[in-house]
Amino acid sequence: MLAEMTGEAFNEARSTADISFLYQGITFTVYSQQDQGIERIFPFDLIPRIIPGSEWSFIERGLTQRVTALNQFLYDIYHDQRILKDKLIPSDLIFGAQNFRREMIGVNVPKNVYAHIMGTDLVRDDQGNYFVLEDNLRSPSGVSYMLENRQAMKRTFAGLFQRYGVRAVATISTC
Repeated sequence: MLAEMTGEAFNEARSTADISFLYQGITFTVYSQQDQGIERIFPFDLIPRIIPGSEWSFIERGLTQRVTALNQFLYDIYHDQRILKDKLIPSDLIFGAQNFRREMIGVNVPKNVYAHIMGTDLVRDDQGNYFVLEDNLRSPSGVSYMLENRQAMKRTFAGLFQRYGVRAVATISTC
């Protein structure tokens, strides 16, 4: 589809997406050395990164395992604290952490799920292997950008998602 587009049509589609992001307030602030915030439109690339289903299945299994392990870690920290008793992690690293909440010790949360939404940044090396750069369990701001990016792609290339069997975001889940 991209090969059939003229340069003018491509630029028009990109401009339409940028305007849509601007009108919806999908922006971020860039701070200069003078501490003045400048609003920028969140970058949007009309050429998507396509992950084949077989690769995505592998990534999804790994992410499911990872979010399960992180929730089990949080359960342990707020309950039995075996990881601290076994000295696998220094206790001052946990108890001194800014986001550790002593008042949560012993509190049972529904289904033992502490992290309901998790942002995991993946990188890919030159041999095609995926690696986790970091996990964000607090408030992964990238989630909203991902959702808006998907909507912009669907508006820009109507019908393309269905034709090629692109999985809906709603079907991508873990726990």
